[in-house]
Amino acid sequence: MNTAETSVAPPKGKPKWLRVKLPVGQKYKELRGVVDKYDLHTICTSGSCPNMGECWTEGTATFMILGNTCTRSCGFCGVKTGRPEDVDWAEPEKVARSIKLMEIKHAVLTSVDRDDLKDMGSIIWKETVAAVRRMNPTTTLETLIPDFQGVTRNIDRIVAANPEVVSHNMETVKRLTREVRIQAKYDRSLEVLRYLKQEGINRTKSGIMLGLGEQEAEVIQTMEDLRDNNVDVVTIGQYLQPSKKHLPVKEFITPEQFKKYETLGLEMGFRHVESGALVRSSYKAHKHIL
Repeated sequence: MNTAETSVAPPKGKPKWLRVKLPVGQKYKELRGVVDKYDLHTICTSGSCPNMGECWTEGTATFMILGNTCTRSCGFCGVKTGRPEDVDWAEPEKVARSIKLMEIKHAVLTSVDRDDLKDMGSIIWKETVAAVRRMNPTTTLETLIPDFQGVTRNIDRIVAANPEVVSHNMETVKRLTREVRIQAKYDRSLEVLRYLKQEGINRTKSGIMLGLGEQEAEVIQTMEDLRDNNVDVVTIGQYLQPSKKHLPVKEFITPEQFKKYETLGLEMGFRHVESGALVRSSYKAHKHIL
């Protein structure tokens, strides 16, 4: 990557294109009131997502299941690592009720990795989708799943639940995978995405972060690998360091470079490409079912 043309070295302050506007609007205020009143948990609020106001206004929100402690220790992720608490078998109904109270039109479900469980959490995943379908029959769903260590019997539970979109993030390029996603494998993630499409999932999706030291050619290769495995949607955003304990930002990618990746992705045949500094996995998620 020609750094002078496509990125800038991380200064003490973030570049102007990373400045976030505070969420506003009547719909946002109403939803914020419901979330606070009923103590509902969304990734949007707990992760301080820069797109929260926009997504909530459009009727989209993201919910995390299976607790807030992950069994993996990825270098980019702000979720705490350790021994998770026991599975809450009432969680599917709680999530479904939250979606109903918030009147969500399109819900994104995600989770921590639960390598401590024999089923790796896939049963709760399937039951949560079923509960949301039962309580919110008009709500469409995206499931942003872990790799389940590539065990197909666990992935099959997601396939059987049949959400409108199934997403699994590559997060970074192949060369950096071991550093960024310590317990994950690049080829295994590709195989999960390939298997989902093979087994009949209508719309598959993946996302990557930039600014970790990847080269342009590596980003393009990752996009080509995703298309070769029939992935329909790709999201590309800027990595931001959650804390000093996490991997540092090596560079801030310019808006022009993000636009270049968007153009290339559409030329490759992706149905949707969301590429921009503030893009996150669930950004414009409601459009990805189309």
